[in-house]
Amino acid sequence: MTDKIRRFLEEQQPPTPCLVVDLDVIADNYNKLRRYLPIAQIYYAVKANPAPQVVSLLTGLGSYFDVASVAEIDLCLGCSVDPARLSFGNTIKKQSDIAYAYQKGIRLFAFDSEAELLKLAKAAPGARVFCRILVDNTGAEWPLSRKFGCDVDMAVNLLKQAQDLGLEPYGVSFHVGSQQTDLTQWDIAVGKTAMLFTALNEAGIELKLVNLGGGFPAHYRAGVAEVDAYCSAVMRAMTNHFGNRLPTMIIEPGRSLVGDSGVLQAEVVLISRKSYDDAARWVYLDIGRFGGLAETQDECIKYRIQTPHRRGPSGPVILAGPTCDSADILYEKAGYEMPLDLEVGDRVEIMATGAYTSSYSSVNFNGFAPLRTYFL
Repeated sequence: MTDKIRRFLEEQQPPTPCLVVDLDVIADNYNKLRRYLPIAQIYYAVKANPAPQVVSLLTGLGSYFDVASVAEIDLCLGCSVDPARLSFGNTIKKQSDIAYAYQKGIRLFAFDSEAELLKLAKAAPGARVFCRILVDNTGAEWPLSRKFGCDVDMAVNLLKQAQDLGLEPYGVSFHVGSQQTDLTQWDIAVGKTAMLFTALNEAGIELKLVNLGGGFPAHYRAGVAEVDAYCSAVMRAMTNHFGNRLPTMIIEPGRSLVGDSGVLQAEVVLISRKSYDDAARWVYLDIGRFGGLAETQDECIKYRIQTPHRRGPSGPVILAGPTCDSADILYEKAGYEMPLDLEVGDRVEIMATGAYTSSYSSVNFNGFAPLRTYFL
């Protein structure tokens, strides 16, 4: 909670639920990454918070951008981003969307399958392509394994095929999982990547790029290492496996850039128990999984929650959202507690919600409006 956000909430008292984002925090986080990992190009993962205010800020700071759709491409171009600074990093693209991106000047594309490679060859001739490989996501609070990537043997063959199809086999990408808490995972993933570089080199193909993906954290309920430790882990992994012949390195932070910049304020709508013997109260907020807190699915991301002006003894609660959907439960097993004197109408503040909240908010489920967002 920055002073700027605190003053805004106290003075403006906006209707809830709302997200308030301090842009200075994003700028500071970007500058820290530049300072601690200067050799890497930063490609902001636009999906984390696709607000024009965020994209414009990062454009001014010199960021590159990882885009996943035509809409994100148009957003970046509308914020005066040079298309040469865009990477179409989604491995699941319509051929028409590839053609659109190519026509707009994008020349860097991800893939992880033969079918995607064939689409790229038709719609983006001569483009630079990088293959995403499968890596272990152990230690990640929001794992990204299985849906994306292929194994190393397949990646070798696909990158060879890319050259045969007239594309430029440019590099390799991986993602160790979002909100990664195990810093050794980069060493494991880079080790696989280096093996792939060697195999391609022996086939006469010199790859030039390692895309290390995301995984850098925001500050939720559990403690995490600071960004300098993450950057050191990345550099150790790269020098361990590539020595002094480092390829071009890019990272795709999203959560770590914008997560800590936001505070979500909500209102307590109802407090109840299911029986007279229940130890835990049910606390229903005016925001839930469909209003922007989708990452509470399976209680993966555990946000810090504050209850201003309530300082008495606390007791166990089950936190849920306001919609008529039984899946709209935030936390039942994670051991959250709230003050025993909590009342209906109290406001609560959910910290570090600048990433993957407003962009996850449903359009109009149950008639609830999308999450209001204010940028300071």
